Amino acid sequence: MTARRPSVVRIAALVPAVAVLLGAVVAGSASAAPQQDQQDGPTRSYQVSATFSASGRPAVTYDPARVPVGANVSVAAQSENGTTITTLQVRGLRPNTVYGAHAHVANCGVTGDVAGPHFQFRPDLVQPSVDPAFANAQNEIWLDLTTDAEGAGRAQSTVAWVFPADRRAKSVVLHDMATMTAPGKAGTAGGRSACVDVKF
Repeated sequence: MTARRPSVVRIAALVPAVAVLLGAVVAGSASAAPQQDQQDGPTRSYQVSATFSASGRPAVTYDPARVPVGANVSVAAQSENGTTITTLQVRGLRPNTVYGAHAHVANCGVTGDVAGPHFQFRPDLVQPSVDPAFANAQNEIWLDLTTDAEGAGRAQSTVAWVFPADRRAKSVVLHDMATMTAPGKAGTAGGRSACVDVKF
């Protein structure tokens, strides 16, 4: 009796079909990965809470009449999926008072000027920037607030970008007045009352 041999023709016919199927699976996996990467932006969170002092860090007041020694400040930031949300909270400031506030490029120092200009996601070549095309609440982080009768206040900024890995804001400065928006004055908010170091 002769043993039956497997049909070489049938097996050979299956090989191309299996190869096509495996190729489709591999191609599908390869094409899915970039889509997932595009959806997952860099995630970063940060928070600092401090008490303003006349000198030192992380929070310093340059105008104790507007930002008293012993007043409290908190800054929190969350960057995720191409969006950054920043929250500023203060307590113990002058009651019923308007303050401008922005993220700045450098750390706080002995004077308010040390913090440098505002951080801009798309930097203006001319600094300090007063062009509304650059100095605006979508290209910068603006946190203007008005305190209540107890001197407490809160502001939040949401921008459609995250900080580049090699370029981040390093401080938040409180200013003497609300931020202006007119050409030639955009982004300005008077003197620098106080500053707090951050690590966005």
